[in-house]
Amino acid sequence: MDPEILEFDIGLGGGGSSGHDGDDDANIGLDVDEDMADSPAPSSILASNSNGGGFGTGGGEIYLPEGDLLDLEPYEGMEFESEEAAKAFYNSYARRVGFSTRVSSSRRSRRDGAIIQRQFVCAKEGFRNLNEKRTKDREIKRPRTITRVGCKASLSVKVQDSGKWVVSGFVREHNHELVPPDQVHCLRSHRQISGPAKTLIDTLQAAGMGPRRIMSALIKEYGGISKVGFTEVDCRNYMRNNRQRSLEGDIQLLLDYLRQMQAENPNFFFAVQGDEDQALTSNVFWADPKSRMNYTYFGDTVTFDTTYRSNRYRLPFAPFTGVNHHGQPVLFGCAFLINESEASFVWLFKTWLMAMSGRPPVSITTDHDAVIRSAITQVFPETRHRFCKWHIFKKCQEKLSHVFLKHPTFEADFHKCVNLPESIEEFESCWLSLVDRYELRDHEWLQMMYNDRRHWIPVYLRDTFFAEMSITQRSDSMNSYFDGFVNASTNLNQFFKLYEKALESRNEKEVKADYDTMNTSPALKTPSPMEKQASELYTRKLFTRFQEELVGTLTFMASKSDDDDDVITYQVAKFGEDHKSYYVKFNVLEMKAACSCQMFEFSGLLCRHVLAVFRVTNVLTLPSHYILKRWTKNARSSVILEERSSDVYTNYLESHTVRYNTLRHETFKLVDEGSKSLDTCNVAIDALQQAAKRVALATKNEGRATLVNGRIRGDSARDASRANTTNHKMPCQPLSEDDMDKKIRELTNELDYASRKCEVYRSNLLSVLKDIEDHKLQLSIKVQNIKISMKDGL
Repeated sequence: MDPEILEFDIGLGGGGSSGHDGDDDANIGLDVDEDMADSPAPSSILASNSNGGGFGTGGGEIYLPEGDLLDLEPYEGMEFESEEAAKAFYNSYARRVGFSTRVSSSRRSRRDGAIIQRQFVCAKEGFRNLNEKRTKDREIKRPRTITRVGCKASLSVKVQDSGKWVVSGFVREHNHELVPPDQVHCLRSHRQISGPAKTLIDTLQAAGMGPRRIMSALIKEYGGISKVGFTEVDCRNYMRNNRQRSLEGDIQLLLDYLRQMQAENPNFFFAVQGDEDQALTSNVFWADPKSRMNYTYFGDTVTFDTTYRSNRYRLPFAPFTGVNHHGQPVLFGCAFLINESEASFVWLFKTWLMAMSGRPPVSITTDHDAVIRSAITQVFPETRHRFCKWHIFKKCQEKLSHVFLKHPTFEADFHKCVNLPESIEEFESCWLSLVDRYELRDHEWLQMMYNDRRHWIPVYLRDTFFAEMSITQRSDSMNSYFDGFVNASTNLNQFFKLYEKALESRNEKEVKADYDTMNTSPALKTPSPMEKQASELYTRKLFTRFQEELVGTLTFMASKSDDDDDVITYQVAKFGEDHKSYYVKFNVLEMKAACSCQMFEFSGLLCRHVLAVFRVTNVLTLPSHYILKRWTKNARSSVILEERSSDVYTNYLESHTVRYNTLRHETFKLVDEGSKSLDTCNVAIDALQQAAKRVALATKNEGRATLVNGRIRGDSARDASRANTTNHKMPCQPLSEDDMDKKIRELTNELDYASRKCEVYRSNLLSVLKDIEDHKLQLSIKVQNIKISMKDGL
C-alpha cells in the first residue's frame, strides 16, 4: 500500500506563550530541545488523502478532520511535505488525544549539517535532572513542580532523498492520565492567542485594562475559558511583549525630544545608559535647568517616585522630586526605565547625582524595593533611606486581605500602631500586642516589614530631616508630581505634552504662592514678637503651620525637672495631662533646645513644646539657627539674608535674653550653695553686695558714653581737655594711673561707637539687598502673570 501524503500549509498567525507550566527541557540527542509552543503555531492546516476531506483552523481554533480523518493517527510510513508539517500534525493529534508535545532530539547530516531526523515526544517524556550545573551551589527560591514521568509516547520522522519526511517510528501508549477536552487549552503546546483575540487584547490594553480584567472579557466573549484557548499568563506575556515593542519606537521619540531640548538650552542634561546604539533597550535620565536649580535650594530631601512602573500606569517612568518653600512638590529630574536591574539603578543614581553637582541629599524616600535599596546603599551611603509608608499601607491591604475581611478593626489598629507611638519602646510594645491580638506573629510579610521597621516606622526616623510638617501625618504618600496628568492610558507619544503641561501647572502654582506670600500679610493671633518675626520670614503656608504650634503653647505647661549646669531639662505637658509629657533640654548659653518629639529635626519647624519653654524663659524671638532658609520667603535668593535690617533689634533681644538667663542661672547656683550653712550664707550675701556696687559703678560709667546724634556724650569736652593736657606735658612723660584708666575708657568708648556705626551701616546694606531681592521677586511674579494672561488671551 502506498503511503498517504499529507500536505500542510504552515502559517504564522498563532502566538505561543513564554510562560512555564513546570516542564523542563532535557538535552536529549545532539541538539537542545525545543518546546512546541516556541515554534510558530499553524493558523491553517490543509490535509488531503484518497478519501478526500480536510481540516483547518478558523479564528485560531483547531478543528478536527471529518469522516475517516476524525480518528486519524500517525503510523509508520506516513509522509509529510516538510518537518514543520509533521510537527504540526503531531501537535494537532496531541490536542485531540489530550497531551502536550515538544521536540526532543535531532540528527544532522555530516555533509552539510542539515537536520535529517527529528523526534517529537510527549511533554512528560524523560525525568528531571536534579544535578544540573545551573542548580548546583545555589538555592532555588521557587522550585517548579515535577511533571516528567518517563512517558515513552513519541513520533520519529526522517527526511527522504525526495525531500519529503516519513514517519520512521510511532509510540502510542502513555504512562499517565490524559487531559480531558475542557482542559486541553492549559497544555503548553496548545496555548495559542488567535488573531481576533489579539485585536481585542490590544484594544482593551490601550484603554488601560489589566490582564485579569481582559481575561474576564475574553471568557465572556468566547463563552468559557476552554474556548479562549490560552491562559492569563499567556495574556500577560503577550501584553508585556506588546509594550516592549511599542516602547522601542517611543524611546526613539524620547531621545529626539531630549536632543532638541539640549540644543535649545546647553544646561539641559540627559544621559543614556550604555552606548547610543543600545539606547532602544537602555535607561534614560534627564533634568532641565530649572530642575537642577531647584535642587540647589531644596535638595536636602528627595523622593524617587516609582509608582508609574506599577500596574496603575504601566509606564516605566520615575521622577525625582522634592518639596519647595511652600510645601509644594518640585522636580529634580526624570528617568525612563527599560532595564530595572540593580546595575541600572546604580547607574541612574550616579548619573542623577552628577547632574545635581555631586551633592547627595540628607534623606531619600522610595518604594519598598530590595533592588532600589541595594543601589541606594552603594551610591548614597550617608543618605538616610526611608520606605514610603503610604505604599506599605497599600501593600498591607493586599498581603493581609483575609485579616481585613475577618477583623474590621485591624486597619485602624495597624495605623495607630505605626503612627502614634512617641518612643521606640512604646512602638515595640504596641507591635507585639497587635500581632498577638490578631494572631499574626508568624506572618511572613508582616515579619519582613517589622525587620525593616527602621526604614519606615516614624518613631525611628524623627532624627532626620524629611521636610514634612507632621511626624504622625497619615497622608505621607510620595509627592506624585505628575498625578492628574499621566494616567493608565498614557503612552510615551502623549507623555511629552502632558509632561510639559505638568511643569507649567506646577510653576503657575508656585508663582501664585509667591505672589500671596509677598503681597498679603497673615493675621496675627498673639502679641508675641516671635509671631511677628515669623510672619515676616516664613512663606504663608509655613507661617500658618508655625502659628499653629505657637498658639498651641497656650495649653501647655513647662516646668523645670532637672538642672545640669548649662543645660536645664523641662517637662512639658498639656494642663491636666502630666502622664503624657515631652522633655525639652535647653542650653541657656547657646540658646539651643532639643525636644523628645524631634519635630524640628524632622520638619525644620520648632514644636510647641520648645516654644513653651521659650515662653517661660523669656526668649522673645526665634534664634537664627532655628530659621531654615529653605522655608523662608527668600529661599531661592542667592544672597545670604539670614541677618536683615530687623536683626539689629532681634540681636538685641536675643543678647538681652542670653544675659538675663545666664545671670539668673549663676545666681541660682550661688543661692543653692550659699544656703547650705550660716557661714556660706554670709559669704554669699557679702559677695552679692560687692557685686551690686560694681554693677552700679559700671552702669554709671556706661551711662556717660551714650550716643547723642551719632556722637558719644561728652566727647567734645574730653577731646579738648585731652588736647590741653597733651600740650602741657613733656613728650616722654609717663601717664599717671588715673590718666591711664581715663585713656582706656576713652578708647573703649570710641571702639564701641565705631562698632555701632559699622552695625548701622551693615544693617542698612542688608536692608538694601533685601529690598533688591524683594523687587526682583515681584518683577518675576509680574512677568509670569503677564505671560499667563497673554496665553489665556491667545
